[in-house]
Amino acid sequence: MNRSSENSFWIDRQLIKGLQVQGRVLKALFMREVLTRYGRHNIGFLWLFVEPMMFTLGVTTLWYFAKANHGSDLPITAFALSGYSSVLLWRNMPARCVAAIEPNLPLMYHRQVRVLDCFLSRLMLEAAGATMSFTLLSVFYLSIEWVAPPEDVMKVVAAWLLLAWFGAALALTIGSLAFFSETVEKLWHPMSYVIFPLSGAGFIVDALPPEFQKVILYFPMVHGIEYLREGYFGSKVHSIYDVPYLVLINVGLTFVGLALSRIVSRRIVPG
Repeated sequence: MNRSSENSFWIDRQLIKGLQVQGRVLKALFMREVLTRYGRHNIGFLWLFVEPMMFTLGVTTLWYFAKANHGSDLPITAFALSGYSSVLLWRNMPARCVAAIEPNLPLMYHRQVRVLDCFLSRLMLEAAGATMSFTLLSVFYLSIEWVAPPEDVMKVVAAWLLLAWFGAALALTIGSLAFFSETVEKLWHPMSYVIFPLSGAGFIVDALPPEFQKVILYFPMVHGIEYLREGYFGSKVHSIYDVPYLVLINVGLTFVGLALSRIVSRRIVPG
C-alpha cells in the first residue's frame, strides 16, 4: 500500500469514527428530549404520537360538524387528515427549535455536542411524532373505510419528505435567529397561526380565484400539501404545485439555517 492509499484509508477511518460519535451524540440527545418532554409517567413516550393524533382528530371533528367548505368533493375526514397532519409536520419543528439552545447550554461543555445536534434531535422527535400520527390515523381511517387507500403511495411519501425538509430547514433558520434576539421567539408563534390558514391545509388551490392562486403559491408549504393530496386522492382532485420551486426554497433555507447555526456555535458560551 503506497503513502497516498494509506492517507486515504486513515481519512476514511477518521470520518467513519467521527460519524459514529455524532450518531451516539444524536441518539443520547434524542432520548434526553423524549424523557424531559414526556417523562416516565402515564403513557410516557407514547405522547410522541398520541398528542399530534389528538390535535388532528380534534380538528377533523371540528371541521366535520362545522361542515367546513374546502372547495372540493373530497370527504372532510380525508381532507383534514392530509391537511392538518402536514401542518403539524412543518409548523411544530420551528416551534421546538426556537427555544432549543438555552436549555442545552450545559451540554455544550462537551466538545462533541454542537448546536446543530440539539436542533437535529428535536427535529427528529417532531418528524417521528407527526409521521407516526399520520400513518396510524391513515390506517385507522382505512380500517373503518372513512378514507380510500392512497392512489400513489410513493408520491405521498415524497411529498411528506419534502414537507419535513421544509420544516427542518425553516426550524434551523428560526432557531438560530432566536439566539440573537428574543423577539424572534415572540413573533414566530403568532406568525405560525397567521400562516396556517394560508398554508393550503383548509383548501385546494384549484378552488381559489386565479388572481389569488398566484399569491398563495408563493407559500412553499402549499406546493407540498397539494403534491401530497395528488398522491393521496389522484384523479379525484386537480392539484396545482411546483416541486422544483419547493426544492429550491428548501435548499436556500437549509443553506441559511446551517450557516446561522455555525455562527451561533462560534459565539455560544456554555453555562
